Amino acid sequence: MATVAKMNRPTKERLSLLRNQASSLLWDGRITTTSAKAKSLQSYVERVLTLAVNTYTDTINVAKNSIDDKGVKTKREVLNDGPKKLKARRIIMSKLFDRQEQRLPKEAKSSFIERTKGIKNPLIEKIFNVYAPKYDARNKENNQKGGYTRIYKTEVRRGDAAQLCLIELI
Repeated sequence: MATVAKMNRPTKERLSLLRNQASSLLWDGRITTTSAKAKSLQSYVERVLTLAVNTYTDTINVAKNSIDDKGVKTKREVLNDGPKKLKARRIIMSKLFDRQEQRLPKEAKSSFIERTKGIKNPLIEKIFNVYAPKYDARNKENNQKGGYTRIYKTEVRRGDAAQLCLIELI
């Protein structure tokens, strides 16, 4: 296992920093940070995405009975997570902070509620519904695994001369 830079922080602070930056990277697609933080963040995010890519297809169709207001019983098919995907979802939820969906500019409140209806953890849903299928298709096409992030060195920060980097999802 690769060693992770300590970044001159206690363990709790370092892990919280990585969780926060990983959540921001997965939500926004790119962030700017220092070189040492970007290198540590890259391996952290790669592990999260690999876990999602390997388990996102594990689903089970379940028939559920429901009773409406009039007392009528209806049977409907529901798509549930399988055991592997459920375990992966829980691990990923422990490794990331939850990000909430924001209202778009000039979006009505009713349309925002309709758009976000039924989504409890938007970041986790984005990982399993957007990133995992995209990277799985890329892995099959190029016959490779990993390599989901890219780091560009951008500039030197004024004040402390720290090397800044842009880390983004490919």
